[in-house]
Amino acid sequence: MSVVEQYARVQVLTDVDDGRCIPVVLRYDPEDDPRSVRIGLPGPRYFTFARELLERGLRAPAGTGEVRVWPCGRVRAVVEFHPGQGGCSVVQFDAGDLLRFLKRTYAAVAEPVPR
Repeated sequence: MSVVEQYARVQVLTDVDDGRCIPVVLRYDPEDDPRSVRIGLPGPRYFTFARELLERGLRAPAGTGEVRVWPCGRVRAVVEFHPGQGGCSVVQFDAGDLLRFLKRTYAAVAEPVPR
């Protein structure tokens, strides 16, 4: 099984919509935890959560804890991060980036183990 890492640019959503984009990294390591994905924001700040939450959040609002995901129209998705020390970061992804990442994570698990 191989690690999947994908880079994306997301729009930061704030009260003042300045169109600012930041780089993030999406990471999946099936040997670490085959049910979890990780998103890294600049800082570095990493959030690990269920891969299934990301998948559900592309169709309907999902999550109640540190990470929440919901669709935003047909081509975008919003991910909201609530770190334990307070505050909130809200970013908007191109939903296609998240779908490609999820497909790659499922393909990584399905790869045959070398002998």
